[in-house]
Amino acid sequence: MLRGIQIGVLTKLQPVSIHGQVSYDVHYVKADDEDLVPQVARVGGEDVDTGLHPGDRVKLHILLNQVTKVERDG
Repeated sequence: MLRGIQIGVLTKLQPVSIHGQVSYDVHYVKADDEDLVPQVARVGGEDVDTGLHPGDRVKLHILLNQVTKVERDG
């Protein structure tokens, strides 16, 4: 996908600090994936909504097949 939004279900949100810069490894499954294949994306801390928990439905903003932002769906 060049650019768009996919809906997913968050399975894990793991903070990662590299030289003091906080990012998150966002573990999720796509909402329309019948096989429930796990996916992982590393996203900057400023681009992940606060208060997300496993099981939450999220909007995954995609640019050139990379997740660039994660926000709560709804």
